[in-house]
Amino acid sequence: MTGPLAIAHLTTLEVAPLPFVEMAARIGYGAVGLRLHPAYAGSPFYEIPAGSTLMRVLRTALADSGLSVHDIEFVVIDAAFDPASLAPVLDSAAELGAKRLSVCGDDTDKARLVAKFAAVCDLAANVGLGVDLEFMPWRTIGSLPAAAAVVRDADRANGDVLVDALHLSRSGGVPADLRGLPHGVLRSVQLCDAPAVRPATTDGLIKEARGGRLLPGDGDLPLGRLLAELPEHAVLSVEVPNSGHPPELHARRAYEATQRLLATSQTAQWKGAAATAKS
Repeated sequence: MTGPLAIAHLTTLEVAPLPFVEMAARIGYGAVGLRLHPAYAGSPFYEIPAGSTLMRVLRTALADSGLSVHDIEFVVIDAAFDPASLAPVLDSAAELGAKRLSVCGDDTDKARLVAKFAAVCDLAANVGLGVDLEFMPWRTIGSLPAAAAVVRDADRANGDVLVDALHLSRSGGVPADLRGLPHGVLRSVQLCDAPAVRPATTDGLIKEARGGRLLPGDGDLPLGRLLAELPEHAVLSVEVPNSGHPPELHARRAYEATQRLLATSQTAQWKGAAATAKS
């Protein structure tokens, strides 16, 4: 993997954007994701209006720290969703210099979902943003093949797939499935760990995703194999929601755990390449 290690806002969503950026810089992250849109009814999010004082202060903090904003979260494309409603979020994302907008699909009318995803891609392209479609096993677009099909059918140059390690596993996918994706369609990857056993119910899946994840290396997901399948251009983000720990301590533990995993994975890949070369 190349490029900066990012931290998803969900990791410490209780921390507002400005202190979140300052905390991430102290720890050593190179990029952040920011939750500027509610992921579901009642979900916490933060407004950073374009041109506001908060925007200017945050832009200064980003510049001073050298951090970038990788993605803006999180948009649910369902039957009631209107792409035009995203205009304020997209304006803020553009002013922050964000690279991606993260969305998911939850409309059983597949043609309408594809059309709305394409419309979001078009609006995002106007401000220089790519759009990542994340699959979640309890939503209509619940698997890697389903997400890839929407991206293919929408046929937008800035439309891509986001892979979350937990969702890949809980949807029945394996790291080798990434080989079937078209070149360049995987731009963003979210990393966490979890026990081997999949929750038995939909409520269990949701509860685990929003508050039951483990630090990378603390569970049973095949993270080493996942890392080995990722393209060099994919940006890796740590997403492990905090469960009552001091936020900076939790974010630091997530960073250190991920760095250990990356180091182990790189060593394993180097040894494997060396063994192949000798044979």
